[in-house]
Amino acid sequence: MASQALVGFQPSNQSQLAPPNATLCDGARGAWDLLHRVLPTWVVAVCLGGLLGNLLVLSVFLVPRRRLTAAEIYLANLAASDLVFTLGLPFWAENIRHGFHWPFGAALCRVVNGIIKANLFVSIFLVAAISWDRYCALVHPMASRRRRRRHWAQATCALIWAAGGLLSVPTFLLRSVQAVPELNISACVLPFPHEAWSFVRMVELNVLGFVLPLAAIVFFNCRILAALRGRGRGEVSRTRRGGPREGKTTALILTLVAVFLLCWTPFHFFAFLEFLFHMRAVRGCFWEDFTDLGLQYTNFFAFINSCLNPVIYVFWELGLLTAEP
Repeated sequence: MASQALVGFQPSNQSQLAPPNATLCDGARGAWDLLHRVLPTWVVAVCLGGLLGNLLVLSVFLVPRRRLTAAEIYLANLAASDLVFTLGLPFWAENIRHGFHWPFGAALCRVVNGIIKANLFVSIFLVAAISWDRYCALVHPMASRRRRRRHWAQATCALIWAAGGLLSVPTFLLRSVQAVPELNISACVLPFPHEAWSFVRMVELNVLGFVLPLAAIVFFNCRILAALRGRGRGEVSRTRRGGPREGKTTALILTLVAVFLLCWTPFHFFAFLEFLFHMRAVRGCFWEDFTDLGLQYTNFFAFINSCLNPVIYVFWELGLLTAEP
């Protein structure tokens, strides 16, 4: 399968290097040709927007000579993660433009894909952390005051970056450039050392990287919305209400979470579908083409998240996000 082998941070089996138009499943040849022509330009545009936007956001947080709040520490780290994430996109765009031929050498194959993989986990873990921070601030403000100090936020962010790095170690170590003679290319791939790695990769990517953080995000934000509704009915004490800045920050977090889920859910759906195809739970050329092309395009929409986050920050700073759900 092409996308499993050749897309940015997806691992692969060596036996799955050729895209559908190199196998008996050649019904999507036109779709792949269109992808090779159009998608790289879109990816570069997202990269430029993400770089400029996240640099602007970081300047807003870091240039002023003041101490950041716990919430702002999480948000600054999310902007930094988005910035690092977008740095790998030009390589991915060129990879697609050359028909998945990797022209940058083995070292960059490992580094670029390792960084992208690490920041995939860092981003969603940070979204879960900032949801937890808002939950503590609004639902348990007095009991959580100690846990929301700056040093707690800094330590949590350090652990998240370490976890992202640890989960990307296989990519850093095993990614390699391998020849694909039938396509006359050299592809940047991550061969599975054993068939069991397909299941391990699914658990890592879909469960640790999405389902469990998503469950935490949904729980925290449902409690946040319940607290906001209670405040509107006058059922929350004054100590839980917070000021206008607390309300604006909460609105920012809820918007970030909604956009994150909108951008990343399709990718994880197709990643799980790819696992089912690899396990032969679904078969046939239709499912192969559908999964391969779906992963390519949903990768792109996932990357858009790093470009949209700075736009949300701008609306927040302009005061266009309110505290009401």
